[in-house]
Amino acid sequence: MIEPNKQKYDPATWVDEHGDALFRFALLRVKDINVAEDLVQETMLSALKGIDRFKGGSSLRTWLVGILKHKIIDHFRRNRPEVLSSDLATMENETEEERLDRSMQRNRGFSEWKESPIKLLENKDFWNAFTRCLDGLSENHRRAFTMREIDGIKGDEICKILDITSTNLWVILHRARGKLRGCLEANWFNVK
Repeated sequence: MIEPNKQKYDPATWVDEHGDALFRFALLRVKDINVAEDLVQETMLSALKGIDRFKGGSSLRTWLVGILKHKIIDHFRRNRPEVLSSDLATMENETEEERLDRSMQRNRGFSEWKESPIKLLENKDFWNAFTRCLDGLSENHRRAFTMREIDGIKGDEICKILDITSTNLWVILHRARGKLRGCLEANWFNVK
């Protein structure tokens, strides 16, 4: 028999109530539909096995997302991508054209935001543009950026997961932010 306080956490309803949100969360990070589906299934199975440990201190969805985050990190650890030298190259190895582009961006400054950051977070069109820009990053850039800036994982943990040095992480994050900024300026801020 199910305990009275556990009845509202009926596992039979989890997929209908939380499956889409978990899938979107996973897909944003792994960019592969099949892998995202597998991670969500693993999450549901782990949650089902561990429902007795759920104390109700957070919402069920928050608890499921926490499990999913760990499944994604485990996936990254098992499937460490090959680190390309282009991802690790320092600014000293930049071509003259890349230095000029970077210099022009720095001199030009940022585009002025027409909406507050809070309103952007609530804007589905912005999130669609952001997701498209994120999808345009290389696998290493996207993984490092989402772990650091979206999931809030500390740098030393990301270095362990991706098996890179802190200097390499800094370069990857710097380039990812620059590419995202350029993409968002071209596809969101300057379009509005």
